[in-house]
Amino acid sequence: MAQPASNSLTGVLERIIFFNEENHYTIAEFRPDTRDRNEEDDTAKVTIVGPLPGVECGETLHLEGEWTRHAQHGAQFKIASFKSELPSSVYGIRKYLGSGLVPGIGKVYANKIVDAFGTDTFRVLSEESGKLRNVAGIGKKRAGSIKSAWDEKKTERELYIFLQTYGVTPSQCVKLVNRFGNDAKRILMQEPYRVAREVDGIGFKTADRIAINLGFANDAAPRLDAGIIYALETLQEEGHTAFREAELRDHTALLLETDSKLVEARIAALVDNKYLIRHDSPVGPVGDRAARPTAGPTANALIQLPHNDRAEQKIADVIARLGKVTSCLPAIKVDAAVTWAEGKAGFDYHELQRAALRSALQSKVSVITGGPGVGKTTILRALVEILRAKKVRVHLAAPTGRAAQRLAETTGGYASTIHRLLKYDASKGGFVANESSPLATDFLIVDEASMLDSRLASALLQAVPARAHLLLVGDTDQLPSVGAGNVLKDIIATEQVPVTRLSVIYRQQGQSQIVVTAHAINSGDPSLPPVLSNVADAQVWSDLNFIAAIDAEDCLRKIIELCTEFIPRKLKWPHPIHDVQVLAPMHRGVAGVGNLNQQLQAALNPNRQTMRTTTGEYRPGDKIIQLRNNYDKNLFNGDIGTVTLVDGINGTLTADFDGESHVFDRGAFGDLALAYTISIHKSQGSEYPVVIVPLLKAHFMMLQRNLIYTAITRGRKKVFLVGEPAAYAMAVRNSESKQRITYLRERISAGGQT
Repeated sequence: MAQPASNSLTGVLERIIFFNEENHYTIAEFRPDTRDRNEEDDTAKVTIVGPLPGVECGETLHLEGEWTRHAQHGAQFKIASFKSELPSSVYGIRKYLGSGLVPGIGKVYANKIVDAFGTDTFRVLSEESGKLRNVAGIGKKRAGSIKSAWDEKKTERELYIFLQTYGVTPSQCVKLVNRFGNDAKRILMQEPYRVAREVDGIGFKTADRIAINLGFANDAAPRLDAGIIYALETLQEEGHTAFREAELRDHTALLLETDSKLVEARIAALVDNKYLIRHDSPVGPVGDRAARPTAGPTANALIQLPHNDRAEQKIADVIARLGKVTSCLPAIKVDAAVTWAEGKAGFDYHELQRAALRSALQSKVSVITGGPGVGKTTILRALVEILRAKKVRVHLAAPTGRAAQRLAETTGGYASTIHRLLKYDASKGGFVANESSPLATDFLIVDEASMLDSRLASALLQAVPARAHLLLVGDTDQLPSVGAGNVLKDIIATEQVPVTRLSVIYRQQGQSQIVVTAHAINSGDPSLPPVLSNVADAQVWSDLNFIAAIDAEDCLRKIIELCTEFIPRKLKWPHPIHDVQVLAPMHRGVAGVGNLNQQLQAALNPNRQTMRTTTGEYRPGDKIIQLRNNYDKNLFNGDIGTVTLVDGINGTLTADFDGESHVFDRGAFGDLALAYTISIHKSQGSEYPVVIVPLLKAHFMMLQRNLIYTAITRGRKKVFLVGEPAAYAMAVRNSESKQRITYLRERISAGGQT
């Protein structure tokens, strides 16, 4: 059947081929309306795909969308929106009732009811349901249940139509109904901003659009309150756990296009009602975050969302508690233990390394910080050996799976991710290990601690027993945590905890170009090794090469050449997919994450079975990344896996993550992305055998010293920079990373319990 160019269709939903309960994504057969059509003419049917919540076979639908062509299944109509009406023909009514829509009505009773009432069936069900008892086999009880189910489905359908009228997408409709049931319409009309607080995936902007359409005033208190909370949540996404009240007032007023005095009054009201927390005066030194002089009574106040306030308070409380309680470690002659560890290592430690070991063994809470190649691994290996020799229970943890794996390999101990260590219990909505049920450990070592955001750090520290030791190890020159907070830097800045800063380079006796370059970046030195014009000129013996590219297209070509030709032929040992990781500064553009993934997938994994989804195409063998924590699957943000199977018919994808097989349906595809290329931010805490970094002046918005430093230090054996030397220099010279505003160091300086 030739498909029309129209972007709309009207007809009957014939058969549902696939349906996802979570997001209502549907693949179905659809019979468009035609004149004098033959009801049994299968050639009139077309395939439709997209979200269809609340519909059943036999319904007449008005669809808006576009025609697309699937490589395997041919022409399909992709649904953008739809409206539903009850079918008017006897044929449609019979199919509709026979689809199982109404409990108590199967095909047999559907035929009996339609035979009895014909085209008047739906009016009877709605207005004269008592007549159902005249149908053979339907008694009073069955008639009542049929009427009840019919009315419920009608309410649900009307709700979907109402929601879509106000710009709510079908998938958002599903979330609203799942959360509020049949009360969704009432709540949306009376408390539209409530949905932004309580329904994941429906933010302030959607709720605000609905509220304005419903006639809510621009300066109505519910709108101002929701706008203030939204502003703080947006600032939280930028890393802040607190914000100056005067600046929050002005920021929100601009966002909502309203009077700042009205916003100021609502901030005060939210504080009074405990929806926000105000810290009117610093409880400790605020350092470089001191508020600028501002007119008004709240000039120096900081405002926090309650969960951020609780998280930072708990961190400060635990650090104070650990410092006050006696250690559970057995008697250890520290100097003798260090000498013993040197003997096992076969070389003498630097004095800074000895100091770090002494501090960890003698202090309940301590920090080791420093860049690559300065001996952090040597210290951790020695510390674990000493503690094991003394029969001490040691736990090792890191924020990501790759970091935990590396920690286990370098120390010889067992290491896990923080989430797995704390054991999330989905039924309770929290971690099994907590303040009331602490970890069974005497010594907790946390690597890559610069990645700890406030909420994860709070959960972790609360699970540390009062008599145990805590050692945080990290590189403060890396990018800060993806989540809000600045935990490691704040702890160091308080000067309340012993800190050992390692600075002497040991790795490969200082010959590693990766290490030398990383330390040069931190010192602001933009010097590079010789810049090469061609991929073929790359020096196999060097662990860092810079290959020049004249523009984004040239950069893309050379990255593909590295992955498909140079690395497999010249290096030979790396697997071009599993061992090579491209790290891009930005998501968009020719040399951005999105396009690089598509191009590398085509180059490295071509001509395979493909499944198209709303988030991209997947093939067996693809490298993918988990984008959000999924506690049910025990998968976490940043985990890397490999697609092993795609099932287009059932709409599922199977992938292997560290030896564990997981099945994803269409509702979970939004949590996945191709990972041939990932952002530099997503690479935190991980190391890869080979790293490739596109670096262009077009990336100027993201070019900062800590960004390029983080990218280069992710490479364990080889790093290839591909791009413009001027872009590298721009990044190295730009040391002004955005300052995060928190309240943690003030809490710690006050000794917790403020």
